[in-house]
Amino acid sequence: MTPPNGSTATPPTATPPPATPPPTPAPGARSWLREHSEIGVGALLLALGILVLTDALTMDVEITQRGPVGPKTVPIVVGIGLVVVAVLLTLDVLRGGRGEAEGGEDIDLSEPADWRTVLLLAGVFLGNAVLIGPLGFPISGALLFWGSAYALGSRHPDRDPLIAAGLSLVTYFVFDNLLGVPLPGGPLMGVL
Repeated sequence: MTPPNGSTATPPTATPPPATPPPTPAPGARSWLREHSEIGVGALLLALGILVLTDALTMDVEITQRGPVGPKTVPIVVGIGLVVVAVLLTLDVLRGGRGEAEGGEDIDLSEPADWRTVLLLAGVFLGNAVLIGPLGFPISGALLFWGSAYALGSRHPDRDPLIAAGLSLVTYFVFDNLLGVPLPGGPLMGVL
């Protein structure tokens, strides 16, 4: 059959269906944990709160108490506070709450962690824990302050050890003499 104007008709072409986007994979446990990473902070606070409460409630008190406030009171209050904050933080995260970056933060979260600095700081703190007994706080504290400054990027070999030694001695005198908290003096015990 020819159309009335005498032209030949072409059969109508079917239009292709619109392209559908590829199916997105179902969110897995890994992506859920990434979106709710603050739950890890809540778990850490909960564990710390339970540890503090356990230590406070099992504390052997031999000091005669006067009044309602004894040596267990503050650790129990701190432990309860940690547990409450952990539960509230976890509930907020599960309801969709997210921590917002502060306006002044200049941290690029897409960059990998600086493990060199983290490991240097961990080594400095472990070294201080090992050396505080035999060397005393003035020497191990000076190594702690100097090592922390070095790990965090300070490269002043003439100034940093002197500042670290000064900070360590001031800290030792404040705790030992003013606050009455005895710190090990080590070989400098007779000199200080």
